Amino acid sequence: MRRTAAACLALALPLAGAFGGAASAQSPAPPPPATLRPDQVAFRGLYKELVETNTSLSVGSCTLAQERMAARLKAVGYTDRDIVFAPAPGKPKEGSMVVRLAGSDPAAKAILLLAHVDVVEARREDWTRDPFVLVEENGYFWARGAGDDKAEASIWVDTMIRLKAEGYRPRRSIKMALTCGEETNGSFNGAEDLSLHHRDLIDAAFALNEGGGGLMTREGKRLINSVMAAEKTSQNFTLTVTNPGGHSSRPTPDNTIYSLSAALLKISAFSFPVQQSEITKGTALAQGRLIGGEKGAALIAFANNPADAEAIARLKRDPSTNNMLYTTCVATLLNAGHATNALPQRATANVNCRMWPGVTKEETKAVLDRLIADPTVIITVPEVRGPPAKASPLSPEVMGPFKAVSEKHFPGVPVVPSMAAGATDGQFLGNAGIPTYGLSGLFMTDENSGIHGLNEHVPVRSLYESRDFLYDLVKAYAPK
Repeated sequence: MRRTAAACLALALPLAGAFGGAASAQSPAPPPPATLRPDQVAFRGLYKELVETNTSLSVGSCTLAQERMAARLKAVGYTDRDIVFAPAPGKPKEGSMVVRLAGSDPAAKAILLLAHVDVVEARREDWTRDPFVLVEENGYFWARGAGDDKAEASIWVDTMIRLKAEGYRPRRSIKMALTCGEETNGSFNGAEDLSLHHRDLIDAAFALNEGGGGLMTREGKRLINSVMAAEKTSQNFTLTVTNPGGHSSRPTPDNTIYSLSAALLKISAFSFPVQQSEITKGTALAQGRLIGGEKGAALIAFANNPADAEAIARLKRDPSTNNMLYTTCVATLLNAGHATNALPQRATANVNCRMWPGVTKEETKAVLDRLIADPTVIITVPEVRGPPAKASPLSPEVMGPFKAVSEKHFPGVPVVPSMAAGATDGQFLGNAGIPTYGLSGLFMTDENSGIHGLNEHVPVRSLYESRDFLYDLVKAYAPK
């Protein structure tokens, strides 16, 4: 999960984020199963092995994690022809693995199960528990990657194992891609590499990815099950002001810190134009009906009229709804000056923008240039993660089976489309012509799960339920 600072991925509205959203350590988790079925015991062992394989960029190895999963797949009959490794040039620990369960109809397009196995860095001295040891405690699984994204990666591997072991022969092929590099902008990204250089390996009618998920109350009552069909694109911009500086006893009006501060204040006071899509309209309606009160009324009013000024003003005051309205840009880093007794020669700031689906970095930069209107403030692009994310259509082919399987596992729980304010590897697949959907059936509360932060955790019961849900969903998308 791109739990980019949401981290992996928080949704546009107060849903569970990326592969879930999250219960806090203080919230009671739904009780885990009293006893595990034999297949659940096997899954727990797989999950534990993957979680405890360190895949952080600094010292870990995605390749080792993939090799360990490949060994499990081979144990049930997958061969070297079914499992393809796509190495990262010059980065032996950061490659990808693609696995295929052949379908009976070569003309039927495959479905793709996508997950990244790399994780955000974690230091033992900061955590209550060892981040690379899976701990089951108080109804939660605790570890780095317990949710983002080794929960889904483990479920996909387990699903491929179960299908092979039972001799399941779908009409369309089922593919699984485990990738690296999702969590670090500027590093080698496996999903991008597969999309650009190994397109045939992952060719599919559509892909299932992290994102979406279920929202539940602290008491465990399920409220909604979401499908993430759109995401914003994360893009950093560097603002730089320079001048010769001088002695601090001789101040001048053209102080680089003041010029940069003035530019940032303009950004702070500015709002991009409000936008609405089929996805955000559906999410606003569903959330509004659930939440009720002033906020719920504002969501419904916005869904019905995206120009409703009063509703927009109310939604802008809440970070969990403000980010669904438009492109956002916010200052995240500052650096200025070189000595306490000298006028600053350079001042820089990083502004992180989350661009509405389809909006380009060039368009966003042009808005910032016009807004700041100061030739001394130079705006540059430090790195580009990928092309602008594309929304995926809410087609009957995807939504029909999802609704049916959701109703089977979670009766009466509404299915809701969603847009992520974060970013996932769906950004790359969508631009390669493979519509990508974030879904999981992993029910969480809307509180902090430690994704990208300390003490990451997911409810034990929710994970086992998600496993069963996704297994049936894959069969629904790829029937015999």
